[in-house]
Amino acid sequence: MTVPEAGRVYEVFARGRQRDALTHVGSVRAPDDGLARAYARTTYDEEPWAEMLAVPRDAVIPVLRPGGA
Repeated sequence: MTVPEAGRVYEVFARGRQRDALTHVGSVRAPDDGLARAYARTTYDEEPWAEMLAVPRDAVIPVLRPGGA
């Protein structure tokens, strides 16, 4: 029997310099916003990021989707 993963999926965006565009760098799963911050910071620490954001996937509003839906 498998144990279901707890928490929400957060999409992680970062920029290397303040003038750079935000770039999607990956995602993390966490039970709350505080742990999402910690997981994002430790998972994607390969760069000296100027800014990093974690957005709950279920809060993202689709504008265009493949197939026109």
